[in-house]
Amino acid sequence: MMRNLTVFLIFLCAFSVSNANSQEINSSISQSADDLGAVATSLPLPRFASLKSDNVYVRAGPSMDYPIKWIYKKEGLPVEIVQEFDSWRKIKDDQGGVGWVHKILLTGKKTASINSADLPVAYNNLKMDRPMVKFEKGVIVSMEECQKLMCRVLFTPYEGWIEKKYLWGVYGSEIFK
Repeated sequence: MMRNLTVFLIFLCAFSVSNANSQEINSSISQSADDLGAVATSLPLPRFASLKSDNVYVRAGPSMDYPIKWIYKKEGLPVEIVQEFDSWRKIKDDQGGVGWVHKILLTGKKTASINSADLPVAYNNLKMDRPMVKFEKGVIVSMEECQKLMCRVLFTPYEGWIEKKYLWGVYGSEIFK
């Protein structure tokens, strides 16, 4: 009887130690997985990006398991990244549509869409002394540089400076070269 009790106590101790180690390992694995999924990059959110392809599937959630909500058919379309999960980015377009796309379908190339029906004008310089071209709402332009109030945009064959207030794809405080 004493021998059976000793064997039982040894088994109980071994099981307790094994179970404690297992919980620690599972806890650290779970914590590592949470860390990976919570923040995929160290880049600021929100931020602007553009579509890398002319065929981008927007999904209801951050995986291929979620249904497709719609398909973008315009390469270079500016989108705002509002959330990240693993390799997926939750984006918003200039119409307010929100969905998830895989990060390989996005690029950091700076583009903007004209968001005003007022037919904004691009000028040859920051002084706005010589108008170059008027843009219609919805036109996509590439941004080369942005100063405090204006951005230098390219819409082949035109290039000029346009006020930021007419652009969706750049923040008012954003300055870059």
